[in-house]
Amino acid sequence: MRRYLNDKFKHFIHGADYNPEQWLHSKRIWDEDMRLMKEANCNEMTVGIFSWATLEPEEGKFDFSFLDEVIDKVYENGGCVVLATPSGARPRWLADKYPEVLRVTEDGQRNRFGIRHNHCYTSKAYREKVHIINTKLAERYGNHPAVVAWHVSNEYGGMCYCDLCEKEFQEFLRKRYDNDIEKLNYAYWSYFWSHKYTKFEEIEFPRTKGESSIHGLNLDFKRFVSHQTTDFMNAEIEAIRAVCPNIPITTNMMPGFYDINYYEMAEKLDVISWDSYPDWHNGSHLEMACETAFWHDFFRTLKNRPFMLMESAPGLVNWKPYNKLKRPGMDRLASLQAVAHGSDSVQYFQWRKSRGSVEKFHGAVVDHVGTGDTRVFQAVKSTGATLKAIDEVCGTMINARVAIIYDWENRWALDDSQGFAKDNKFYNETCIAYYRPLWERGIAVDVINSHGNFEEYDLVIAPMLYMTDSDTIQRITRYVNGGGTFYATYMLGMVDGTDLCYLGGFPAENLKEVFGIWNEEIDTLYPGQKVTITSGTEMFEGVDYSELLHTKGAKHLK
Repeated sequence: MRRYLNDKFKHFIHGADYNPEQWLHSKRIWDEDMRLMKEANCNEMTVGIFSWATLEPEEGKFDFSFLDEVIDKVYENGGCVVLATPSGARPRWLADKYPEVLRVTEDGQRNRFGIRHNHCYTSKAYREKVHIINTKLAERYGNHPAVVAWHVSNEYGGMCYCDLCEKEFQEFLRKRYDNDIEKLNYAYWSYFWSHKYTKFEEIEFPRTKGESSIHGLNLDFKRFVSHQTTDFMNAEIEAIRAVCPNIPITTNMMPGFYDINYYEMAEKLDVISWDSYPDWHNGSHLEMACETAFWHDFFRTLKNRPFMLMESAPGLVNWKPYNKLKRPGMDRLASLQAVAHGSDSVQYFQWRKSRGSVEKFHGAVVDHVGTGDTRVFQAVKSTGATLKAIDEVCGTMINARVAIIYDWENRWALDDSQGFAKDNKFYNETCIAYYRPLWERGIAVDVINSHGNFEEYDLVIAPMLYMTDSDTIQRITRYVNGGGTFYATYMLGMVDGTDLCYLGGFPAENLKEVFGIWNEEIDTLYPGQKVTITSGTEMFEGVDYSELLHTKGAKHLK
């Protein structure tokens, strides 16, 4: 079975983020870019991401002439276009006329105009202006033969503490707890320290100089931030689909963006894309390769279909503590790793280096020298030739029989818990540690959340599944009773979906019978400390945590 990103373009996409509006004063560069695109074996350009000020220089006055010309040029030169909406960076006039679009910080200060991603996802003014320009883009380019996908915004993220958002948060909680403040108080255990609420209007965002001790509140705040960001994205998607419903829509994700639950965000997207920037050449190549593979599989599993590698560095980046060059052969190796894990694209940030501002030393396919003679350009060209040679692989699916549970909300709750290792519970590291032996053996792995369909797999691995709600407990029980193999670790089933501890011992409820154990205590090991586990003649080492277990039906191996 094959599933292409777009049935009208059944090939690997090989291209880059392109910002031609930066070169409006020298359009001859556009023609040179088209020549170099073909020379580099590239067939795609992602355009429009940060073009709002050029497309709408004044409120209500639109100028699409540069985009008309560039999209036509790419198509005439044999390429396709991923067309972005420009909401990732608003123009100055929008912030000046509608200051509510600017975010408010935790301490109550409204940001001034600047940088990017400095906008409130709740603001009606911002949503209205985004809806207008998205609709106009869809009407103008929705039927253009070059456009193979829509790319809404860019790396959604961040949070706002303005009054508009706080009021929406209160409504979010009112709906979540059925307009029952006592139901919320119970879920939050707000009798602790006498922090009981009498009405929803009293609830404020958790803040350093405010309420920060109610874990249920902290968890719901993260849920709200993710919900509000996703709701904003869905509004962008609706504007496009109302005009051109048949072109797939994606947005680029980042695993380091902690505040967004990508399982939730993925629901309305047609295709998943992500931005991969590993720390290659740092002396831990295998660890970095394994971690990157894990995230490839995570993003592939979100829609269970080929994904897009939307951004990768053709050379170096400029924002890490140490910005290393890609060594010879590394671009091809990293690109083929993405393909092996299900990517149907290899795309770069960026096509041509910006001449000024913060990204002028960020790597690009075309360097400041402006020719195709550079080492990086030739590496990209080589990767493109390889993608052409393996074009038959495009659209193929991966059928994994093993799944690892990586649950975003579990991660939030675990990190917020006051216990164990206080500052780092090592959840990410543990999930990847369990992934690595499978990866080293070439065993395909899906990365799912705790509400996934376990029955699709022969083996499900659940590292540190601390937060285990009743639905997950039922899924585990049904899966095991049906003959599935469920491998769990320490911290299993300690709290419910509102971060309240289960009574009656851990793991929660009937999981003690399912696994045949009772966990009495957990010991946190110091860095470098290990415990020895003996099974027959074999000895194993344990790190991070050690549980004091009692058998409750399980067989004790000596």
